[in-house]
Amino acid sequence: MRTAATPCTAGVLALTLAVAVPSAAAALPAPPPGAPGVPGGGAPADEADRSPGVLAAAHEAAAEGIDWRRCPAAERLPSPVECGTVRVPVDYARPRGERIRLTVSRMPATGPARARQGALVYNPGGPGGNGMSFPLYGKQVGGVYKRLNAAYDLIGYAPRGVGRSAPLSCQDPKEFWRGPNPSPVHPSEAFKQRKRERARSYAEGCARAQGDRLRHYTTPNNARDLDVLRAALGERRLNFLGVSYGTYIGSVYATLFPGHVRRLVLDSVVDPSPHNIWYRANLDQNLGFERRWNDWKKWTAKHDDVYGLGRTARQVQARFDAARASVARSPAGGTVGPKELLNAFLDTGYSDAAWPRHAEALARFGKGDERPLVKLAAPDPSKAVSEENGNAVYNAVECGDAPWPRDWPTWDRDNTASAAVAPFETWDNAWMNLPCAYWKTPSSRPLEVRTTPGQLPPVLLVAATRDGATPYSGALETRRRLAGSSLVTERGAGQHGVTGGNRCVDAHVERYLLTGKVPGDRADCAPRPEPRPDGARARTVPTSNSRAAR
Repeated sequence: MRTAATPCTAGVLALTLAVAVPSAAAALPAPPPGAPGVPGGGAPADEADRSPGVLAAAHEAAAEGIDWRRCPAAERLPSPVECGTVRVPVDYARPRGERIRLTVSRMPATGPARARQGALVYNPGGPGGNGMSFPLYGKQVGGVYKRLNAAYDLIGYAPRGVGRSAPLSCQDPKEFWRGPNPSPVHPSEAFKQRKRERARSYAEGCARAQGDRLRHYTTPNNARDLDVLRAALGERRLNFLGVSYGTYIGSVYATLFPGHVRRLVLDSVVDPSPHNIWYRANLDQNLGFERRWNDWKKWTAKHDDVYGLGRTARQVQARFDAARASVARSPAGGTVGPKELLNAFLDTGYSDAAWPRHAEALARFGKGDERPLVKLAAPDPSKAVSEENGNAVYNAVECGDAPWPRDWPTWDRDNTASAAVAPFETWDNAWMNLPCAYWKTPSSRPLEVRTTPGQLPPVLLVAATRDGATPYSGALETRRRLAGSSLVTERGAGQHGVTGGNRCVDAHVERYLLTGKVPGDRADCAPRPEPRPDGARARTVPTSNSRAAR
C-alpha cells in the first residue's frame, strides 16, 4: 500500500465507484494460534500487551533513558535538535536475544516549563518512512507544529529497519534506482512473466540478506517498539501523531496498550480491518488514486489558459499519454522512462501542492523542453540507498503482516479487473507488492484492532473525503473500532496528511493535543483552497513514503 505523509503540502470510494474488484484476501486461511510467524513468538497478537518481552524491554529502556547528544552528520539535523538511540529486541519472545538500536531525535519544548506536556512522538507513514526530521517541523513548517512545540518535545524516530535503525536492504541500491524502466498500459504475458521473476528474485534476496531477522519486521513489533520508546522517554502514557501507515501503528498500539495512551492523533487513516491488510487495501487504493488523478486532470483543464494541455480531462490525459509514449521511445534525459514518469505524477494523488509543478512540467515537455520533467522524475543517485531501504522495509512489513495470495492467477485476475477501471496506478502498484507472493517467511494474522468503551481516552481521527492513498472509508471503520474516537473530516478534499494546511482541522488537532478535548463524535471542515496555477503554495512537510519499486 503506497502511503505518504505530506501535511499542507485516507466521499467513501467504495460507495461512489460501484465496481466489484474480486479479491482472494478474505478467503486466505489465517495461521492457527501458536503457528510460526504469529506476532508474540507463538502467542496470538491480541495477547501481546501482556508479553513479558515487552515488559522487560520497556523496563530496561526506562532505566537506561536516552543519552541525548548532538545529531550525527548522517542525520543532517542542525542544533538544537538532539539525537539518541533506544534498544529494542529483534524478537519480543526472546528479549535477551539479539537487540537493535532505533535512532531517535528531539526538539525540546520551547515554551515555559509550567506549560509543557511531555513528548509528542511522530510517525510519517510508509511502511519505510523515516520520522527523524519531525523535530524541525516547528521551525520549517510552523503553524500548528510551532504552537505544539511550545508545549511538547517533538520526537522523531526511524522505525526498525529504517535509516540507521538496523537498516534493512534487499538488493544493490544502484540496481534498484536505475532508469529508465518500462510500464506498459496493457502488459503482455511476457512482461508479466518478467515481473514475476523479478519479484521472486527480490523476495529471495531479502531472505538471504536478512535471515531470521526478516520475520520480525511487522506492525505489531513496530507498536511494541513504540511502547519501549515511550518508556525510554520517561513517559507514563504516550502522546502520538501518526500519519498514513503511522495510523495503523497507532491503531495497533491502542489495541495492545490501551492503558498507555494519553493523546492519539491518527491522520489519513488506514482501514485496520483484518481482511483489508494488505492485499485488499492495495486494490482499494488503486481506485482512490484514479479519482485523485481525475481531480488533477480537471484542475489542469480548468487552467488551460496557463498550461495549454486541453480544456477537458480527456484532453489532458491524451497529452500525458503522448508524453508516456514519447519517453518509451526516447527516455527523457536518458533516465526517465514510462515507469519514472508515472512514479513522479503519482505525487499529484498525494498533495495538491504538487499540481502546478507537474502541470507545468508536462506542458513544457510538450513544447520540446524536457528539463522540468527530468528534474521532476529522474532517479537521483544520492537517494538510491534511502529509497531502496524504504522499499525493503515496505515489503518486509506488508508481506509479513498478513497472508497474501500465493498464486499468480489470483493476482492477474484481480489486477486486470482493477486496471479496467483504475488504469493509472494499478499495474505499477501490483509490481511493487508482488514480492509478497513469493515471500520466504511465514505471514502473521492481522491483529483485530478494537477497543471497548472506556478502555481508551478520547482519540482524534483526521481524514479527507477524497484521499487516494488511504480512502476515507478507513477513517469510518477505525472510528467504529476504537470506541469513543472522534473524526474530523476535511470535506471535498484529497490532501493526504491533512494536519498542517487547513485552519479548521489544525484548530481541532491543536485543541485536542493541548487540552484533550475532542469535537464530539465528529466535526466537518471545509476544504482548503485549490492551488493557484502560478505555483504559489504553502510551506510543506517533506514527503515520506515507500513507493518507488522498480
